[in-house]
Amino acid sequence: MPVHLQAPDDSGMYPGSAVYMIRIRGHLGATLLSAFPAMVSEQQDPVTVLTGRLDRSALYGVLAEIEALGLDLLEVHQLPPEDQPPEPDDSRLP
Repeated sequence: MPVHLQAPDDSGMYPGSAVYMIRIRGHLGATLLSAFPAMVSEQQDPVTVLTGRLDRSALYGVLAEIEALGLDLLEVHQLPPEDQPPEPDDSRLP
């Protein structure tokens, strides 16, 4: 009798999307910021902070873009669920 291995359950390991805060050294102008359309920017001299809801592949895309542009990545931080805005179909909506 063949043995079938159960598929791993990755549902808790990689959530569909999360809000990330990415800190980059320096002031990014409008041209550089246009490379990150899914992110909201904030200048906290001498750092630019990008924040946005990203799934795993979008996060890797943003990080690849930061590397391709030669930007100095300081920090990538996933915000805890209680600090994240609710999804449109989220039961936490009032």
